[in-house]
Amino acid sequence: MELAPRTARPVDLPLLVAIEESADGMFGPLGIEFPAGPTVIETMIEKGGGEIVVAGDPPLGFAAVQELDGAVHLEQIAVHADRVRQGIGALLLREVLERARRAGAPGVSLLTFQDVPWNAPWYAKHGFEVLPAERWGPGLRGHWDDEVAAGLHDLGPRVVMWAPLGQGGDA
Repeated sequence: MELAPRTARPVDLPLLVAIEESADGMFGPLGIEFPAGPTVIETMIEKGGGEIVVAGDPPLGFAAVQELDGAVHLEQIAVHADRVRQGIGALLLREVLERARRAGAPGVSLLTFQDVPWNAPWYAKHGFEVLPAERWGPGLRGHWDDEVAAGLHDLGPRVVMWAPLGQGGDA
């Protein structure tokens, strides 16, 4: 199966909710049960304006990004639970970083769980660092506040992370 990352096509979109739900199920053993409501990908699709990159045809994983505070914001990477630990998430993250670099973005931001091994520690291995609150723009602050209001922060400590993009250098 070809895994080359590509922009999602309309035919891919209905498949992405199942991928996200499968990935979210991996948090259950850690005591993290996400609140009921639309998934991140459903919200992104409904709002539009972002970009969704998939790996696989049909997709096995996706990355959803949007512009925020003059940079690229990674809303989510999700890989179907049956396909984790096969490099699909890293492939998607590299594609997001490369697309952001080509677009001239100063960096990529994200919000994630601090202590979940495939969240903040994984992103740290890929060049992301915790971004102190005094460096957040209004968009990041709004995302943080929305997460607090939705109860996401009640599930475990969250952090904002940032990967700066240099001229042709690694994040």
